[in-house]
Amino acid sequence: MLNTLVVKALGCQPYTWVWSRMREFTDQRTHNTADEMWLLEHPPVYTLGQAGNEAHILDAGDIEVVHSDRGGQVTYHGPGQLVGYLLVDIKRRQIGVKQLVRQIEQALVSLLQSLDLDAVADPAAHGVYVSGRKIAALGLRVRKNCTYHGFSLNVDMDLEPFTRINPCGYVGLEVTDIVSEGGNVKVQTIQNMVVDHVQDVFGYTAPLCSVKSVV
Repeated sequence: MLNTLVVKALGCQPYTWVWSRMREFTDQRTHNTADEMWLLEHPPVYTLGQAGNEAHILDAGDIEVVHSDRGGQVTYHGPGQLVGYLLVDIKRRQIGVKQLVRQIEQALVSLLQSLDLDAVADPAAHGVYVSGRKIAALGLRVRKNCTYHGFSLNVDMDLEPFTRINPCGYVGLEVTDIVSEGGNVKVQTIQNMVVDHVQDVFGYTAPLCSVKSVV
């Protein structure tokens, strides 16, 4: 089970529904449960991390705000953004959270560079950036030595909702997506690429299980 990653493509699902399923999975898993990665999109929603400051939400308007238990401040999820939730037994893999974060960033940087985008990670402000604009955000939670939550990668989305928050708690931080940077790709294409790059960086074998409505 150590080197097996079960990948589930969930389509577009409500944030709170998936969050609940992640917690259930984490509470019920055993030392023999394979790690999983859930790939999906969310309907429009702002999420605040466990220590998130509501002052960073400048004008939510009609977009739902959810107080989550992940790390980090505020971010936006919406159609055209690929979300990847990593359910990893870090004790079994003998890695810490910092190493996991570095590996996630490495996989995303590698993916974006394969699209000829000059992507970099910033160890002082976790995430992935292109020309100083944030294109991918990270936020994790650890329970029972296992992680849930994960990353969001902006592919081809309406970026306006990001202007109504201080993204990740940074005033004036610009946000971009792959299409805005010249990449002509769809979420489905990026989803398949994420599987390949995560598999390469983490050393997993990754069977893809197509699941649309249930986990």
